[in-house]
Amino acid sequence: MALHLLFYVFIAFWALASAGMSPSEAADQLQHAKAACEKGTATACNALGLSYVKGEGVKQDDTRAAALFRKACDGGDANGCSNLGVIYAEGTGVPQDDVQAAAFSKKACDGGSIKGCSNLGVMYAEGIGVPQDDVQAADFYRQACDGGNAKGCYNLGVMYAEGTVIQQDDAQAAAFSKKACDGGSMKGCYNLGVMYAEGAGVQQDDVQAVVFYRKACDGGNARGCYNLGVMHAEGIGGQQDNFQAADFYRKACDGGSARGCANLGVMYTQGTGIKQDDMRAANLYRKACDAGDAKGCIQLGMIYQVGRGIKPDDAEALKYYGKACDLREPKGCSHYAKLKTGRR
Repeated sequence: MALHLLFYVFIAFWALASAGMSPSEAADQLQHAKAACEKGTATACNALGLSYVKGEGVKQDDTRAAALFRKACDGGDANGCSNLGVIYAEGTGVPQDDVQAAAFSKKACDGGSIKGCSNLGVMYAEGIGVPQDDVQAADFYRQACDGGNAKGCYNLGVMYAEGTVIQQDDAQAAAFSKKACDGGSMKGCYNLGVMYAEGAGVQQDDVQAVVFYRKACDGGNARGCYNLGVMHAEGIGGQQDNFQAADFYRKACDGGSARGCANLGVMYTQGTGIKQDDMRAANLYRKACDAGDAKGCIQLGMIYQVGRGIKPDDAEALKYYGKACDLREPKGCSHYAKLKTGRR
């Protein structure tokens, strides 16, 4: 099951110019924030810092933002401490310093910032700015999750799935993935789809797997789109539908899934669920291969070898078979050897 920790460092931008706010209202709010910050209102300093990060109503200035986040943090605003931790981690407006990033994330977490707790969990998991400690990471992820932070729930679910420090427990992994998904983590939705597809921690249910893959895909998760494409192509969890499969492979490919590009290329080659088009297929195989997908490399090599839609070119075919072989795909090695030696 492909479940991975997500390094989550994030400034939660408090939108100064919220939806429906006129420019004059936004300007008035900015002036109020400046006045309040000068009088020592910590939350106003944090809000003003976010304005400088985004360049909303003021000239974008990371150094000024850092100073305002520090003032907010010193004044007791946990979100200011969290944002100061983030900019130290990223080195924007201040010299990059993981130790300082961890210190301010800790101060933020202690002050009630769930994003600070989540970020601190990541830093302990990765050993960034603090000694690597999975037990501490799990503790901070749990604090973040309990406070409603979807990324904390997601990472805790991963730790249960992998049995990292915490005893491996698929039921707990599924529960935290569900909580992450409900909180807006599309990776949580994807992982929950995988668990329903495999029957890990939940009763196996392809229909539920489709539901969560679709939620992940609709939220921009390319893996969710790819898995939906496979399920529609094979008729798993619903009626077989090549047209829908092609549509989801396209979404996956557009979202960065190399496998989605390769599978869509196959559909163009075969004219399955889509109008046959060798040139489009070749372009998709190239995109997949360039992104490291061995299947795409093999398919592109075959196109060059037989000259389907393009001029035959054994040198190019060998190049792409060789790339597939380098990606540890045995079929790529086999095709390379046969073409190189003239064997059938």
